[in-house]
Amino acid sequence: MIQLDHIYKWVKSGGRRVFLLNDLSLHIEKGEFLSIMGTSGSGKSTLLNVVAMLDGFDEGEYYFEGEAIHDLKAKKRTSIFNENIGFIFQAYHLLDELTVYENIETPLLYKKVKSSERKALVADILDKFNIVGKKDLFPHQLSGGQQQLVGIARALIIKPKLILADEPTGNLNSTQSDEIMKLFKELNEEGVTIIQATHSENNAAYGSRTIKLLDGSISKN
Repeated sequence: MIQLDHIYKWVKSGGRRVFLLNDLSLHIEKGEFLSIMGTSGSGKSTLLNVVAMLDGFDEGEYYFEGEAIHDLKAKKRTSIFNENIGFIFQAYHLLDELTVYENIETPLLYKKVKSSERKALVADILDKFNIVGKKDLFPHQLSGGQQQLVGIARALIIKPKLILADEPTGNLNSTQSDEIMKLFKELNEEGVTIIQATHSENNAAYGSRTIKLLDGSISKN
């Protein structure tokens, strides 16, 4: 499903290159549940952003379901993202001026889903996440944990082929965290490919494979 070959991404600092991803190659099969571990600054979030096509890279090749992403224009990459990928951000990335309902509905608008179907899908996921009572509130009126649940609901609403999750349970209590990880496991068993970046050994254990990043490269240890 995903093939990253010799990916380099760097920033310039004081006239020299600081590598965020350093000769990183990674192949992910359809239906895998991959956990990515590593200390802060190891490149976990950068890698997820590259896979999501939200960030570019400086060298290397990236294929998504056989399509050469490195050769595509931004509009086409955005289209592939909107059709296939649900991204759960560490910092929520909810739209402040939209209600909970509208935030969750937004990906369906990008996919041009009909109004009646949108209403049914949003109602279903609000119920699933037990946030029906929050649907008319704005992000600033929610706790961190509630914002995280809304972000997860928004990512799942399009029934994505691929879920990218950056510390998906970082702001949730242990009960909520376990519920989300069990939901991910169920989705994965239904065929959804999942890549999560996590500090949690417990969360990583839900995956079918774990890799560790160190200084932007996959650690061999």
